[in-house]
Amino acid sequence: MHGSYKTEGIVLKRINFGEADRLLTLYSKHYGKIRALAKGVRRVTSRKGGNLEIFNHVSLFLIHGRNLDLLSEAQVINTYKSWRKELKKIGLAYYLCELVDRLTPEGQENQVVFALLRDSLSLIDKKKPLELIRSFEEELLEELGFGVPLALKRRPGSLKDYIESIIEAKIKSPKILHDLA
Repeated sequence: MHGSYKTEGIVLKRINFGEADRLLTLYSKHYGKIRALAKGVRRVTSRKGGNLEIFNHVSLFLIHGRNLDLLSEAQVINTYKSWRKELKKIGLAYYLCELVDRLTPEGQENQVVFALLRDSLSLIDKKKPLELIRSFEEELLEELGFGVPLALKRRPGSLKDYIESIIEAKIKSPKILHDLA
């Protein structure tokens, strides 16, 4: 693939790279999970830096690269400001983003998953945390084809243990679940 493309996405993860760059993991509306390099965004003079905060819903212009796509432009659609200063709600957002990151393959479009994540981030300050977690986990698992075993459907609480058995790894943001219980 060559050239550039436009999509919207949610910043799932970001890692500092080199002196001024940042490696982003985004879940996009049209391309699923994407890894992209944002060059120079850590410089004080960068106009893109603030737009690429974790959890932001952004409009993106990207250029296909050999190994990584390059981010050429980003504009914020939603920063979810209403819950940004509350630690437990930030933890909840981390958990939702980590589930999407860990359960989805790169480059596989799924607009239902994108909408679920976007809408769930919007509901963080409107819905009870444990209700939001459970409905998000169930919808995500169903949409991705994993389903929820009948024995777990009737059981309240998070499906974290079941999800960890699927990804064969521990989820890094579970502390939030203990804090909410």
